[in-house]
Amino acid sequence: MREGGKVIELSSVALRYGTGPEILREVNLTMQQGDLRFLTGASGAGKSSLLRLLFLALKPANGSAKLFGQNVSSLRPSELPHLRRRLGVVFQDFRLLDHLSVFENVALPLRAMGQKPEAYAHDVMDLLDWVGLKGRSADRPDTLSGGEKQRAAIARAVVTKPELILADEPTGNVDPAMAKRLLRLFLELNRQGTTVLLATHDEQLIKQAHGKALHLEGGSLRAA
Repeated sequence: MREGGKVIELSSVALRYGTGPEILREVNLTMQQGDLRFLTGASGAGKSSLLRLLFLALKPANGSAKLFGQNVSSLRPSELPHLRRRLGVVFQDFRLLDHLSVFENVALPLRAMGQKPEAYAHDVMDLLDWVGLKGRSADRPDTLSGGEKQRAAIARAVVTKPELILADEPTGNVDPAMAKRLLRLFLELNRQGTTVLLATHDEQLIKQAHGKALHLEGGSLRAA
């Protein structure tokens, strides 16, 4: 159970790579269970870095970062896998495994949780149908277009119905009609209580969702 329903709590967070300059500075962000936010900003503003911090791939240089009430900086390596299972992440570079089929890539998080194929096969195929990939379930990722890989990555991120979805430009490689369809998927999960943070350049996407936007500029975060 989350403390006070808070999923993300960032307080005066700064982030840098090694001894380089600060990528983020004095970032404050609180997201409650069921919140939906869009993260905007120019290329290089730090959107992907902020998502990497929230995915536990980075630790803050300064400030306090909590996820589901747990202090990110004090987590032991052995605690990371359990916490990450509560997340669904859509990466810009997809991170699909080329030796697995599309179906197997999407089902991978369920397999990692110990579920059997007979228990999840129907749900995975339904999800592939939703993202327009049912006919490509047996194909390998290296035969897919960029947009198809994007859709497969989104399906994999949401297949477990995670508590928090972090998506980095999730509609950047698809046409407007598919972008609207994928947005409806995120909105439906949000309606069911999933917290969603989407980084995007697509202003139309934000308008269609009537969403609240956060803007990163100069390493600082503010309401758009």
